[in-house]
Amino acid sequence: MLILWTWSGLPVIFQNSFFGYIPIELVEKVVIVPEQPTPRKRMFLSNIDLSLVVYQDSASFFDPPSTQMSFNEICGKLYNAISKMLVHYDFMAGRLVPSLEETHRFEIDCNGAGLVVAAARTDRKLSEFGVISAPNPELRELVVFLHEGVDQETELKDKPLASLQLTQFGCGSLALASRYNHCTLDGFAVRDFEVNLGALTRGDDLIIVPNADRTLLRARNPPKITHPHFEYSKSTETHNLFTLRGKSGTNVTQSLPGNQIHVLHLSPQKIASLKKKAMNDNSLKNTTTFQVVAAKIWKARSIAIKIPDEKVSTMLFPVDVRKRVVPELPDGFTGNALVPGFARATVKELKELEDACHIRKVQEGVERLDDEYIKSGLDWLEVNKGAPCIEDSFSLVSWWRLGLEEKLFAWGRLMCATPLTVKPGLVMLLPGPHDQGGLNICLDLPQDQMEEFSRIMLEV
Repeated sequence: MLILWTWSGLPVIFQNSFFGYIPIELVEKVVIVPEQPTPRKRMFLSNIDLSLVVYQDSASFFDPPSTQMSFNEICGKLYNAISKMLVHYDFMAGRLVPSLEETHRFEIDCNGAGLVVAAARTDRKLSEFGVISAPNPELRELVVFLHEGVDQETELKDKPLASLQLTQFGCGSLALASRYNHCTLDGFAVRDFEVNLGALTRGDDLIIVPNADRTLLRARNPPKITHPHFEYSKSTETHNLFTLRGKSGTNVTQSLPGNQIHVLHLSPQKIASLKKKAMNDNSLKNTTTFQVVAAKIWKARSIAIKIPDEKVSTMLFPVDVRKRVVPELPDGFTGNALVPGFARATVKELKELEDACHIRKVQEGVERLDDEYIKSGLDWLEVNKGAPCIEDSFSLVSWWRLGLEEKLFAWGRLMCATPLTVKPGLVMLLPGPHDQGGLNICLDLPQDQMEEFSRIMLEV
């Protein structure tokens, strides 16, 4: 392991109306590079990767270590594990650069520049940060040292593709916050990455051997668009989804200032009632919790934000296509293989038709994603340089089925994992609190729209 630079002992003071002035101290900040030299190469990024050139923040929370392990020991285990990981995930130590062969396209220069890790301490207890099972403003402090020195104008070629902040609280609990560029890993690949990282902190070998070959999802030459693709837009300027499409010469901008993030809890009993009502309609043979809840969210949000009745509302939801393409992607595929399924209807239809009709549209959004449709979509992106649909649309992302709570590190098992922000145009489904079960629906809406959204969601 090679540490290229480090700062230490720098306190950052946060003003909090309840706790007053609370220091969070930066213990050290380091760049970690692969333990062994890795080949210098350029890595191709697929059109799916390039539609998601944006950073996202999340945090994993741990109880105090059950063994007598100092914070210094924990940091050492983390640093060593990352250094070993980067031999296998060499692209994560690279940087985004313009392609040498294709104009207006990014690729990763696997140059071993490294991954940033910050270690920090605070005297505040984890319980003082409020609810940790859903985003809240307090939790953004857990990535504060990862945003230092990196602003909107920083060139992508100068930004690490991943960075981590390990924070120890006054009670001994830990948070491992991460900031990944989405073009490197999708949700399932992040899960595998962190399962492997946990194994290496324990002194074990990799559990999942990564395969980062994105050429498996290269567009056809010549492109062959065989379907309409309502899940994508040709416009390259969007604030309501993830990003501008990744194109060389284009700085990725932050989303517009949002409203307050709201969390609506759906109890297991409420979910069961929604499913029972849906199945009373004989037009449905079966359904899942996700399909029922997604359809209800689609209806409630479209009405709450006052999309005109004659307009078409589109809901996008990522679908894993690793086993849907031919040939199937290899086990351990490390990249973006989640493509947007979609459901679309006029708001008038959402208001007037039965819930079973909306659920069926969600089901169709998954069913249409066969090999030819997926490849047609890759070709559409190649020709149109587009991004996920932006007109009267939103994206619904589910974290409750990723198995994030199964991760085990040297210092203990993960309690929960939480996104730290929810951008406008994004709705997230998270597991409900451990003592309540169910689901948390997290979204960014003005207060009056959130009240209407909640009213419709809770109707049966």
